[in-house]
Amino acid sequence: MTGGSIGARNVWGFGLGTLGRDMLAALVAMYLMFYLTEVVDISASTVVAVTVIMVVMRVFDAVNDPVMGIIVDNTRSRWGKFKPWIAIGALAWAAASILMFADWGLEGTTFLIMFTVVYLLWEIAYTVNDISYYGMLPSLSRDRKQRERIGVVARVCANVGLFSLVVGVLPITKALAEWTGSLQRGWFTLAVILSIVMVAFQAITLVVAKEEVRIEEPATTPLRELFSVIVRNDQLLWVTFAMMTFMTGYLVTTSLGIYYFRYVYGDEDMYSIFAAVLGITQIAGLAIFPLVARFLTRRQIHLVATALCVFGFGLFFFADSSMLLIGVAGVLLFSGQAFIQLLMLLYIADCAEYGEWKLGRRNESITVSLQPFIYKGSNALASGIVGLTLLASGIASLSSDSDASAIGDGVVLVVKIAMMVVPMVLATLSWLILRMKYRIDEPTYARIVSDLKEREA
Repeated sequence: MTGGSIGARNVWGFGLGTLGRDMLAALVAMYLMFYLTEVVDISASTVVAVTVIMVVMRVFDAVNDPVMGIIVDNTRSRWGKFKPWIAIGALAWAAASILMFADWGLEGTTFLIMFTVVYLLWEIAYTVNDISYYGMLPSLSRDRKQRERIGVVARVCANVGLFSLVVGVLPITKALAEWTGSLQRGWFTLAVILSIVMVAFQAITLVVAKEEVRIEEPATTPLRELFSVIVRNDQLLWVTFAMMTFMTGYLVTTSLGIYYFRYVYGDEDMYSIFAAVLGITQIAGLAIFPLVARFLTRRQIHLVATALCVFGFGLFFFADSSMLLIGVAGVLLFSGQAFIQLLMLLYIADCAEYGEWKLGRRNESITVSLQPFIYKGSNALASGIVGLTLLASGIASLSSDSDASAIGDGVVLVVKIAMMVVPMVLATLSWLILRMKYRIDEPTYARIVSDLKEREA
């Protein structure tokens, strides 16, 4: 098989696998709290307990990501080190997701115990799949342009899946509620459907994608060296810190979006229309990334993307009830976020070569495990901010049939500061960190790959 055909297989085989993954991940990451507060209608005290549980579990699971990375890196099988864990994780993740939205019929302490167990199972299964899936990316190609193509298709497919859910979650769950007889069963049915879709698209990756870069390590990496592998890769640490800062703000904005349109804007149905516009914007931004990369370096792209996000947050804050201004703000914000989202994936993938060059050991899965660590760590921080915002604004105490008339100007200001001002500051800080500390630019990466090829020869 020619290198070109393998390249095409990897671009689409790997990329299509993200479609169902991001749908299912977003269902929990973005809408679990909404499901609990607006569908299950848990009490304010239970919201506090659930927020604490989610933050603790996500931090715990994020810390475990590198441990899963070392397990994957040390795996030796006829199918490689990634695919067995991708399959195991996908099946377990689907089962845990279905259980997450089942009707337990519990309240109080028993509900919280059940929630903790199921949420922990969901996080572990997601980790197994996520670490092995994205850990495979650096092994698909060492060519930077080819890696960009794989990354672009993967992120486009992921965002098609993500925004399909964001646009459809409210109308679909309402339609399923009419069919099944209750809103809770509507959400459960959606979880079942998305779990099946996720497994189906993961099967495409398992069958089609093929590793091009296989470096046989002289020995497995001992667990005691895990911390050393990460800490000595200084570029990986700076990328992790910077991207966690950015993603925390981004996830606060997306998580509060549905509350914003219900309680601040005053029309919940506009959320789906707004999400559709933003989804198209973000996918278009990802699609034009290769064209932009022909004229700008990654560092320049990052500056432009950060500026778009900052202007978008600022315009969003002052948009008030103007849907036109809200739409323009969203286009600026999410087009910039699309570039940064892809840059994060590429920065981390390049750190695999940097780590191999500096430490003499490749460790793709340990390196790429920092991406889900970023996502989960920032998700934990964002969940804490969202939970505090709902409590401070009083939204957590409102009944499930409340609307914008139930809140005052003070509540609106609290939501807008958390949703727009805090993320604006975090996006700026993230850019400053990478501008000062990240050194793997295009010429540096070329020298690293050249040195590695000489060593292999």
